[in-house]
Amino acid sequence: MEELIVSKEELIQLFESQVIEDTGRAWLMDGKVIEIIALHDIEPRFLQDVTNAKFYKLIIKGNK
Repeated sequence: MEELIVSKEELIQLFESQVIEDTGRAWLMDGKVIEIIALHDIEPRFLQDVTNAKFYKLIIKGNK
């Protein structure tokens, strides 16, 4: 499994340039299923908005 750490701005750019595709069932990058995990600086119990992280981890799982 391959992992990448990207900033919020980079993640948005990947979606806008269609490098990452949302199929409605999964996210695909280069034809491979990926998982996107928000990386927060604070304890999860203190989070107000789970989508507002500065960095995200992309885990490339495999073929669709």
